[in-house]
Amino acid sequence: MLIELKLVILSFILVAIITPFILFILKKINFTQPIRKELPPDHQTKKGTPLMLGIVFYIGVIICLYYNHSPFMILLCSTFILFGLIGFLDDFWKAYNQDPGGISSKTKLILQFMFTSYILYTLIMNFNFEFKISLTQDNTFYLPSFVYIILITLFIVGTANAINFTDGMDGLLANVSIPSFLFFFLISEHQEIRIFSLVMIGCLVGFLIYNLYPAKGFMGDTGSLAIGGILTFFSVIEHVEILVPLLFIIYFAEQFSVIIQVYYFKTTGSRLFKMTPIHYHFALKYGWRENQIVSIFGVISWITMLICFVYYKSFLI
Repeated sequence: MLIELKLVILSFILVAIITPFILFILKKINFTQPIRKELPPDHQTKKGTPLMLGIVFYIGVIICLYYNHSPFMILLCSTFILFGLIGFLDDFWKAYNQDPGGISSKTKLILQFMFTSYILYTLIMNFNFEFKISLTQDNTFYLPSFVYIILITLFIVGTANAINFTDGMDGLLANVSIPSFLFFFLISEHQEIRIFSLVMIGCLVGFLIYNLYPAKGFMGDTGSLAIGGILTFFSVIEHVEILVPLLFIIYFAEQFSVIIQVYYFKTTGSRLFKMTPIHYHFALKYGWRENQIVSIFGVISWITMLICFVYYKSFLI
């Protein structure tokens, strides 16, 4: 436990110290955030804020590999890096071309399915992975391998993108992700997952120094897709898929608000929400400030995490 505490402190200190240098470089090469014209007026002032600051999270990857370079840790770090690479390509396009659209959704999905298939294959072939979904300790369903792989692949890609949608306000995704990582630290018997979770918490807290409103830099998809990928794989590895709708409630609220908005607009010609993802709706309809939205979403994440932890301890072990 003492080593784990040292790791979280080390990751926090390193990210806090190194981030200003990364911000300086990003500003110097003009890798800044282009802003969509339809965003609220207070977001337009963020144009020119350094993008791709999620690079600092890879300090955590280095720390994890330095202290534990087991094959399983290498797989976890590879998952984080591969999903982060997709985000990096998207951020690079945005910053280099000053195009808020980034690379095409089709390209991102193809890469996500490719990387997910590779990671799942590695997990299944090398780590005695079971094709099961657990509702309670006494209610576990074992599925045919091909059925499980198809369902879980769709689950991973969909959930990773839901987490990615949440990165839209200063400090929002970092605040919501901290309780998610803490949950996996608390429940996991894998030392690698415990270490990775704590190190990421340290990185996120260090990052928040520069990302709270008004943000000095944005993590971009470089960080958000990496976080999405690793958290989703954690839920698969720990077989807590049943808890994901509640544990990741903010992420899914963000994603489904977009899906519902598109469907509603196509069928009625009008919009159900002022703007999506849904955090913008609260800002435009109710006049909530960014800090207010981030705080409320963060509190909800902590509450749902605690509920999931109690359920896990009561019914899944």
